[in-house]
Amino acid sequence: MSQGEDNRSLGDIVGDIAQDLSSMVRSELELAKTEAKQEFSKAGAGACMFGGAALSGYFALLFLSLTLMYLLDNVMDASLAALIVFAIWAVAAAVLAMAGRKKFKSFDPKLETTQKTLKEDVQWAKNQKS
Repeated sequence: MSQGEDNRSLGDIVGDIAQDLSSMVRSELELAKTEAKQEFSKAGAGACMFGGAALSGYFALLFLSLTLMYLLDNVMDASLAALIVFAIWAVAAAVLAMAGRKKFKSFDPKLETTQKTLKEDVQWAKNQKS
């Protein structure tokens, strides 16, 4: 028997190929899962950082508001100064709420382009059967 000669049957060869292919697909899926876990953990860490930044920003605005109130307290009554700072934040909240409402009204979850291409794909598949 020569070195390059293989005495396996065709069924054995096909079985080996199927087993190798199956092992390859499993290892690729495992690699994809590992990479996805790593990327999602990075995203989670980034989200936590954004959360911390938002909390820090909130406290910065709170203390800026208190500073403004105390500055106004030098020229007027403290309760009036507090009311003015409150009014500033109420106007800011109203403006942001209106802008957010406008954005939500323009939201269209239908995904028309995706629906159109999916319908075209279905039609193409039906034509292939004919």
